[in-house]
Amino acid sequence: MRVIARIRSDFSTKFGIPRQSGLVQDLKAAVVFEPEYRSPDALRGLEEYTHIWLIWQFSQAVREDGSWTATVRPPRLGGNVRMGVFATRSPFRPNAIGLSSVRLDGVEPETPEGPVLHVSGADLLDGTPILDIKPYLPFTDAHPEAADGFASRSVVRPLEVHADPRLLEQLPPERRAALLGVLRQDPRPAYQNDPERVYGLEFAGFDVKFTVDSGILTVCGLAPLAVR
Repeated sequence: MRVIARIRSDFSTKFGIPRQSGLVQDLKAAVVFEPEYRSPDALRGLEEYTHIWLIWQFSQAVREDGSWTATVRPPRLGGNVRMGVFATRSPFRPNAIGLSSVRLDGVEPETPEGPVLHVSGADLLDGTPILDIKPYLPFTDAHPEAADGFASRSVVRPLEVHADPRLLEQLPPERRAALLGVLRQDPRPAYQNDPERVYGLEFAGFDVKFTVDSGILTVCGLAPLAVR
């Protein structure tokens, strides 16, 4: 498989990334093509669509030896229940491939890096390799009657987020709604419920500290990340 592009997002680590695409529409990202694929002709007509599929690689879950297991422990089921790997969206699969539907906000045809796609709602780590892009077709891709299996039993109940406005002022205005949306989705592992624990989330170049108690997430710190 050839890498045709890479995503540019506000997530420098996996912690905090929404568990599915589209959960936080305020999240903005860009698809930047590799030099070989920076052809405007390859994108001709794409601007007519409102949503696209991104086929990508779980780059941090690739097993070089090709090993795999038939069952995995979905975190949203507490990490103790085993399900078949093909009944989940776990990154640990025979081929470490992910699929995300995102809103196409626009096609910027001319930049120093060639044409760039601006998208919303992506659930991807910064730098994630993109293997392919396809238009989303609502008349075939949307199935309102579909059953969602055991996934419906692990739907996250959004948290109430408390954040001092003076802390949020450190973030660029266009990043604030996205951060609050990410925090509402409860980034913690499902098996952790310690109200005294302080969690750290890296987002848009900032270190965000927070605690969670009785369904309320409180932001207790926000500072620029140290230069690495």
